[in-house]
Amino acid sequence: MKNLKYSIGIDVSMKDFACCLSVINDEQEVKIKATHKFANTQIGFDLFSAWVNRHSKEALPVVCVMEATGVYHEPLAWFLHSRDQPLSVLLPNKAKSFLKANGAKSKNDSIDAKGLAQIGAEKKLDLWVPPSKQLYALRAYTRQYQSITEMHTSMTNQLHSVQHGQFQNKEIIKQLKQTIKLFEKQLKQMEQIMAKVVKADPVLNQHYQNISVIKGISLLSFAVIAAETNGFILFDNAASLISYAGYDVVENQSGKHSGRTRISKKGNSRIRRILHMPALCAVRDDQPQFKKLYERVYERTKVKMKGYVAVQRKLLETMYYLWKKNERYDPVFVSPQKIIAPEYQGYS
Repeated sequence: MKNLKYSIGIDVSMKDFACCLSVINDEQEVKIKATHKFANTQIGFDLFSAWVNRHSKEALPVVCVMEATGVYHEPLAWFLHSRDQPLSVLLPNKAKSFLKANGAKSKNDSIDAKGLAQIGAEKKLDLWVPPSKQLYALRAYTRQYQSITEMHTSMTNQLHSVQHGQFQNKEIIKQLKQTIKLFEKQLKQMEQIMAKVVKADPVLNQHYQNISVIKGISLLSFAVIAAETNGFILFDNAASLISYAGYDVVENQSGKHSGRTRISKKGNSRIRRILHMPALCAVRDDQPQFKKLYERVYERTKVKMKGYVAVQRKLLETMYYLWKKNERYDPVFVSPQKIIAPEYQGYS
């Protein structure tokens, strides 16, 4: 039997990362060659590189696979990219589904690393493409904006509660109002910074001018979509983008049983969150393709939110095609394809 390639599964945490190096042969048998754990630091990265060279003695391709674990995987991912090491970064739910399908009943760093190594050995995965510096910065700004917005909402709710209680504390009310004003000031600053980043980059600004013609797509919503999708560079088709955002449809039907059809929501929640208001605006401002889509879904389901979710998905697809084709949005354009598919009939 002839070995075909090495696959390294890497399970990353804040302090360290567990590795499993396996090899697959022409009989599609996956054998584990070595396992180890390293510190999630530059020294650990160098030791990991030496460990790989020591155990991959045959002149075979080496592929690394890791999960997207917040931001903890990024330093190692950038290190491997700088060394021209092929790397695939998976969403956690994909790795979890694979392990579950293979009968894994327990979960720890070693098991996860072995599962990732097996995925890399058996499947041909898309390689990770790091975001540009502009998109990386934009992602940090948009996520900070969301964090400040959430804190602002929390403080506003707390102020409302204190002001309408039986006994009001003037010192607390004063402090809460000051905190809220500070958050509002920071939000304005973040908006100005994001606008500066987008308009300073010719490519980003061109896409913004093309896409922002859609009523409801503000600079903030554009920035979030661009940053969270890495400029759509990882998506070969709209279906993969829809799945990444959690808009893919999950059916619950077996035999005579017919349960509720819904969207998976297993994806980037920031995208779904930011598209909520644009969908409302697109329907309210009577933009033909979005308004008609909403009406058809609502007519079938009698649930308004299902119509708005369908519009959110359509907005994301439209932004994807405009970006890929570098075209300006045409409000009167009518697609030759059906705008609504049968799966829209039941999901929420």
